[in-house]
Amino acid sequence: MNISAPSDTIEGGGAPTANTVEGASDNSTAARTGAWGVLLGTAITLIGLSWDIQWHNEVGPDTFFTLPHLFLYSGSAISGFASLAMVLVATFAQRAGRPVPAMGGTPIRVFGSNLTAPLGYMVAGAGAALFLLYGLLDLQWHSIYGFDAVLNTPSHVALFLSITLTMIGSIMVFASHRDHRWGQFGIVLAIPIMITFSPILSQVLDNFEPPVDPTILGVVLFGPLLLVLGAAALARPGAAIAIALALGAMQAILWWFSPWAAETYATAIGLPLRDGLGSRPPSLPAIMPMFLIIAAVAVEGLFWLARSRGYDPNKIVVAAGLVTGLVVGVSFPLQLQFVHFLSRISFNQVMLSTLVAIPFGLLAGFLAGRFARMLPAPATEAVR
Repeated sequence: MNISAPSDTIEGGGAPTANTVEGASDNSTAARTGAWGVLLGTAITLIGLSWDIQWHNEVGPDTFFTLPHLFLYSGSAISGFASLAMVLVATFAQRAGRPVPAMGGTPIRVFGSNLTAPLGYMVAGAGAALFLLYGLLDLQWHSIYGFDAVLNTPSHVALFLSITLTMIGSIMVFASHRDHRWGQFGIVLAIPIMITFSPILSQVLDNFEPPVDPTILGVVLFGPLLLVLGAAALARPGAAIAIALALGAMQAILWWFSPWAAETYATAIGLPLRDGLGSRPPSLPAIMPMFLIIAAVAVEGLFWLARSRGYDPNKIVVAAGLVTGLVVGVSFPLQLQFVHFLSRISFNQVMLSTLVAIPFGLLAGFLAGRFARMLPAPATEAVR
């Protein structure tokens, strides 16, 4: 990664440089509509998830057919249909003998070469399709066991993995358009959406009873990984800070929306709220890392050193991951103590979180560098 220019990436990677770019990525209305459609779907899914978790906490167990679940599934459907539309655009262009528009990543042939699918849309669409498929498994689970009270059921784990795949696809799609301002802005929004979701994905570890809370593990690994990845992909001064500020804005919106939606919906259908709720903060927004902005400033400083002093970019991303991991590892347990009034975080837990943050931060920086190489390049692709 050469982080001195917005179009460069990790040295030896696949993103374009002055010598490898064949042309600009597609800037058409169709390309922008498809990318924002996928991102809109992930955002609606995240809103539905935050609402659903708040519903569990304030009202109680639910059935399959609730309004928060409708948000979850409609968001995935929006992402899926947007991805399918872009696959059809690429396929029709290929069959007509025209160059395939450079949107969403390298076009690949799927289903016996009957479809030509841009890579990012292929990943996002596969995640959306799997989400709807595993939704049937969740419906069956509800039919057998009735109310649902926990996150780490088999059907939920499958749904979480599917949502993650769609969010990864969204990042890939915007990365392929990061030579345009709207593509850069899309990355700034897509990365925080996935950072917000990552602690939920780590809930599967609850089944193994690890010594460190799975929520802490998820935030300490995925927060640094995604922040450094986004900054490396954008390769612009201020990118990490922009991502952290976008995360803060999402946190503020969900902090207001989740309790309001749960209480309003409960009132509308005549259900009472649980007793003794007090002034507990909304669950999902409260586990979004609040102090990531501190890490973002540190990442900006490290990237500035790489640009101005010529330091090895591959070492800089690892160092950025370590610094971010330490910031999150120290601050996140204290954040939980601060916002969760019933939490009791001991000094030993803070120390354990900090110690875990060292290998996790190094791993996050290493993976961020690797994944930056794997992101689709914003260059013209022609398939005939």
